Amino acid sequence: MKVILKQDVRDLGQRGALVNVADGYARNFLIPRGLAVPATAANLKQRQQRLTVQKSKAEKLQESAASLADRLGGLSITVRAPAGEAGRLFGSVTAQDIADGIAAVVGAEVDKRKVELPENIKNVGTYEVLLRLHPKVTTRVEVRVVQA
Repeated sequence: MKVILKQDVRDLGQRGALVNVADGYARNFLIPRGLAVPATAANLKQRQQRLTVQKSKAEKLQESAASLADRLGGLSITVRAPAGEAGRLFGSVTAQDIADGIAAVVGAEVDKRKVELPENIKNVGTYEVLLRLHPKVTTRVEVRVVQA
């Protein structure tokens, strides 16, 4: 029997997948628990519409990330942090500090989880930081850390 999964089912498939399972497994386990629905013509049509909507949303997200990456490409921001005489910071520059700096310069909000720091920034200097705006869109930003 063919069914459409409503939720991820371990060792069977992801949500929205069309799978072929034994009749008893579908009737006695998957359907009563709300894990799947029978693959009728109406359910298949609804699944196709959902996939189309998801695909268009994913494309829009990727396009917006690409336009933001174009705006941020080659950007240089300055972060002020308290430091000692040797240029060693008292704390460290975090991803949130960098995201705030980008928001101040460009006016675009960047989530701190999208900022990838190769290592902790604990000294005054210039660093190159990777921004992963989308799984397929990345850009680099130059961060200058100066003594406050």
